[in-house]
Amino acid sequence: MQFSEVLATLPSIDHIAALELSDGDVLIARLENKPGTAGSVRVYHALAQEFGEINAAAAEKGLRLYAEHTTDAKAFPGKHPNIDRLLTLISNAADRAGAQSLTVKLITQ
Repeated sequence: MQFSEVLATLPSIDHIAALELSDGDVLIARLENKPGTAGSVRVYHALAQEFGEINAAAAEKGLRLYAEHTTDAKAFPGKHPNIDRLLTLISNAADRAGAQSLTVKLITQ
């Protein structure tokens, strides 16, 4: 499936203004529900609903959800920061005994 087809299968984010990702007390990223980042908000929201946090398992699934954009992100690091974040989580989990996870805070409208 293409990313646009995947998005159609994910829960609605109409009620979400933004999504914040934190590592402990440190804010890592804020994704606004607006053109250019709404797809990532939808992916991260779906992952948070399923996994409760963004951990290595959630990141693996996220890479599948991003479909063709994952291949592009691997070929061009920095082009897709929201995918790069998932790749980093997976890499960090493989390199360390303790797995990192990010908490997700929904900012509703």
